[in-house]
Amino acid sequence: MASRDVASIICPALGRGVTRSREAAMRWKRQAADNGLADSCLTLAADMYSDQMYARVVGNLGEAAGVNTSAGVMEGHDVPPEVLTSVLYWLRKGGHNPVHKLEVFRRSVFQKGNYCCNEGCQVLGLLNDFKVCPQCKTARYCSDACQKHDWTAGGHKATCGTCDSRGKRRAY
Repeated sequence: MASRDVASIICPALGRGVTRSREAAMRWKRQAADNGLADSCLTLAADMYSDQMYARVVGNLGEAAGVNTSAGVMEGHDVPPEVLTSVLYWLRKGGHNPVHKLEVFRRSVFQKGNYCCNEGCQVLGLLNDFKVCPQCKTARYCSDACQKHDWTAGGHKATCGTCDSRGKRRAY
């Protein structure tokens, strides 16, 4: 496909420019996916799976997806079923192998996962798998036992409250 043809699919209103917003960018990606661009279908599906900003709102098809999914395909994914249905739709529309790509998405989400803050604990998972310290709201723990151990023996008691909302140390 010539570059002019790709540009006419992605940006039908060439010359007018676009506003700088993530939502507008996601809407352009959705429009390119609607037009069948395989790369856009893949990136929209990946963004929806990993819960990128605006991706689930813009790419969601709801019941209109008409995708039949087996229980085996749905199993093991930390994604709501309606989102997974839309992800499958975009993968199939782009001509990708959905089972293989879903496994790739799942692995990449877990590789970006987080560890329990208790030194020595090797539990890995998604952010919502962990309990948050009620005081500083930055330290995350896999269990009450890990939280108690880190508070008493791990040193969190001394550092709690000295971090900003992103987990960086405050300068005093």
